[in-house]
Amino acid sequence: MSESSKWNPEVEPKPERRRFTGEYKQRIVTEAEQCQHGELGSLLRREGLTYAQIGKWRSAAAEGKLDKKRGPVANPNRAEMRRLEAENARLKRELERAALIIDAQKKLARLLEEEQS
Repeated sequence: MSESSKWNPEVEPKPERRRFTGEYKQRIVTEAEQCQHGELGSLLRREGLTYAQIGKWRSAAAEGKLDKKRGPVANPNRAEMRRLEAENARLKRELERAALIIDAQKKLARLLEEEQS
């Protein structure tokens, strides 16, 4: 087996995902709209973009959402939800304890009834 065909233990770094600002997207959409027949492909190659990206950016620009950030929307009631979840967990534990106590009381009542009989 040759030296070059052996497994390389060095891990290749994962490439960073490209991130585009709203200004960049708007500039590219504007340039794409000004392109004459056959010029769009050269613009995309020059910028390293795809037709699908331009299509999404055009749609977003038409809706006025080109500068919007992606990701989860901050929930203004997050603190209240956490408080209620904690209260719910506490009440469930109390209910379990109460059910165990009731079960023990029923068993004790049966034992006392059996002794009296």
